[in-house]
Amino acid sequence: MEAEKRKRLRIGVIGCGRISDLYQEVFRILKEQIEVVIAIDKRVERAERFVESFPGCVSATSVEELISYKPEIVHILTPHFLHAQQTITCLQAGIHVLVEKPIAITLSSARDMIKVADQTGRKLAVISQNRFIEGITEIKRQMLANELGELKGVWSTLHWFRPASYYACDWKGRWETEGGGVVMDQAIHSLDLVRYVIGKKVVSIQAHIDRRVRTEIEVEDVADAVITFENGVRYSFFATNYHVTNSPIEIEFLFEKGTAKLVGQEVIIQKQGEEELRIRPKGRPLMGLSYWGDYHLHQIQDFYEAVRQDKQPHFAPTDAVETLEMVLGIYQSAKENKIWKK
Repeated sequence: MEAEKRKRLRIGVIGCGRISDLYQEVFRILKEQIEVVIAIDKRVERAERFVESFPGCVSATSVEELISYKPEIVHILTPHFLHAQQTITCLQAGIHVLVEKPIAITLSSARDMIKVADQTGRKLAVISQNRFIEGITEIKRQMLANELGELKGVWSTLHWFRPASYYACDWKGRWETEGGGVVMDQAIHSLDLVRYVIGKKVVSIQAHIDRRVRTEIEVEDVADAVITFENGVRYSFFATNYHVTNSPIEIEFLFEKGTAKLVGQEVIIQKQGEEELRIRPKGRPLMGLSYWGDYHLHQIQDFYEAVRQDKQPHFAPTDAVETLEMVLGIYQSAKENKIWKK
């Protein structure tokens, strides 16, 4: 029975674009646990390039071809607007799905995905890899244990750079296909981490978005908001992708008895009257862009173990829906020029 549990899982990949390089490395690290059987992309040459690393793996261009190879798990790495339908198609074919963020670009689509996962009994999870950062785990632990006292407030900043070439494709920079700009595509990770640590519902958002530098796109290149949680905590949020470089994300939680701050992937906890505690990342550095972080491996391993042991992944897809609701609340508030309320 134990040998059956440890058999190599059959893996499929939908989408062989930029972030697939990182997945290639993760799959090589986990080669004793998995067999990558098929990768598809609308541009077959990208799929062909991807499968070169995996002997016996085939390339194709359609989801139907992927399903015919009967993978147990599919990773969906495609443009945001495709997540919902591709996920639902795979779930209905009996395949477990781990999809890149965001779960979808509308709440109705996201909820449909979860409904189908429940109906089919297949597992569904959404990449939120930064939750696995050791320092974030420690902040959450200390907060739940009330070691830092009452949480008074939170702020986060994201100063990144996306050149015009980043948007030179057929889906980025458009509301219909990307679903948003710096908030949906980059700062969603900051929003998700803050919501995860606080562990409470968002009740109101007052936000502003704009296009200041990347004026050739439809979506925003800067955003700010005050976000209020049901426990009264206010979160001051700022993000832009017109900076000159990709500076480390900063998130600071201000408590009654000290502070806890994330800078990049390092956390500094400073309790009153004590020496600061620095928790540096222990994750295995992965290839790819630095702002993707080093924790995809952790979440992918967690999902594989959930499939093997027939248990729920560490983070439920409903979590991703609440983060998406936060993002869409920012957009609704900004577009209507009024406070969004739950």
